[in-house]
Formats: sequence, C-alpha cells, structure tokens
Amino acid sequence: MTRRLTFNLDGRIALVTGASSGLGRHFARTLAAHGASVALAARRFERLEALAGEIQEAGGAAHPVRVDVTDARSVEDGLDSVQEAFGAPDLLVNNSGIARPASTLDVTGEDWAAVIGTNLEGAWRVAQGAARRMVGAGRPGAIVNVLSILAFGVTGGLGSYAASKAGLLQLTRTMAMELARHRVRVNAIAPGYVRTEMNRGFFASEAGAAMTRRIPQRRIADPSELDGALLLLASDASSYMTGSTIVVDGGHLASGL
Repeated sequence: MTRRLTFNLDGRIALVTGASSGLGRHFARTLAAHGASVALAARRFERLEALAGEIQEAGGAAHPVRVDVTDARSVEDGLDSVQEAFGAPDLLVNNSGIARPASTLDVTGEDWAAVIGTNLEGAWRVAQGAARRMVGAGRPGAIVNVLSILAFGVTGGLGSYAASKAGLLQLTRTMAMELARHRVRVNAIAPGYVRTEMNRGFFASEAGAAMTRRIPQRRIADPSELDGALLLLASDASSYMTGSTIVVDGGHLASGL
C-alpha cells in the first residue's frame, strides 16, 4: 500500500525559539498555518505577544513565553509554561542564534562566550529539556536545529559563529543517534543567506550586492523558501529521516563561499 505523504501538523505541539523576529517568527507562522499549536519563545516578550495575537486572529493557536536560552532556569520555566498551556511539546524548532563579527585577533572572550553560549549551549539546553519531555510523554517527537552554511564553510570575521554552527551539526547527529530508540528524530536545516529585517539594509548595499553575485542563483532567499525543508522535517513526511541536514542556499556552498 502506498504511503500518503502530508505536511499536516494537526495535533502537534511546537516550540520555536528565537520567535520574536526573523526566521523564528516566520517558522512559527508557518507551523501554525499547517495546524500546530505553537509556543513562541524569546526574550522580547512584547513581540511574542503581538505575534501570538496575529496567529490567533488567523485561526491558529499560539502561546508566548519569555525564554533566555543561556539560562537553565529560564528554559525549564519556559518548558513548564508550554506544558501547562498545550501539553508536552512534540516538535522543537531550535532557532535562537546571534552573531558578533570579529577577526581571530580581535574577538573578545565575552563575545566568543556569548555566541557559543547562545548558538550551541543554548540549543543543547533547549533540545535536552524538550527531548526529556517528549520521552516522558511517550510520544514520537521531532527536533529541527537551525544551522547555517557556515557549519560547512567559512568566511572571515565569523569564527565564533561558524564554530557554534559546526558544533550544532555534530550535536544534531549525536542526538539523532541517541534518541532514535525513543522515537525522537533530530534533523537540521542549514540556510544560506535569507532576507530578514536584520540584514535587509546590508543586502541593499554595494557589499551586499557583491556577496549576492557569488551565489549561483544570484539572489538571496525569501524566508518562505525554507518552508519546504521545515515542513518536511517537522512532519511525518520525514518519518525515516534522522541525523540529516538539508542545505537551502541557492547553490552557494557548491560554488564555494
């Protein structure tokens, strides 16, 4: 009998970190539009409240929760809030991340620790907490870590960011191996350059135009162009995928950074 593939997320309880802006905000709206009840996690609570209102007005279910991924207590309190509102999460989109550009000679210990603490340690902290609740609930689950093409290649001035994303790539593989027996799948998306409110000004500049010309498709992505990869990994359409990373970059890695 042929298995029917679907991106339907009805009945799923999703947690999206870094949901107050950029890709996290877009991912949350996409998951809600496909039927998931979505917990919105970030530090900027007012933005989360506004996004929750938009999702609810569109007929979806959303719950804002203030979370600092660098703080263990904040993460646990946030997961408690999600569980009280919707139940134990069975889908995590681990999206929180920061970058503090600096060369090897100039990067400070404070900036290095902030990037690794958010992008790698923070991602691990949320994934561990969510996975424990998935296993405790006895339900299948999915974790989608958001990497970057800099997990595979490098560019100047972003050593801490590249290191954090490369570390998260290996963490994705390790967690996939260890959690498979519990029916929790762990995969990742590695975006190239995607248009967001934070980088819109840069890509309108001459430097941004020069970078765009190095991408084989000669353009940067719209956030909606990540939806296919997100919904594949979030849904049962990828039921036999774990430990995988989907690169969405317009061919950038293939041509070299």
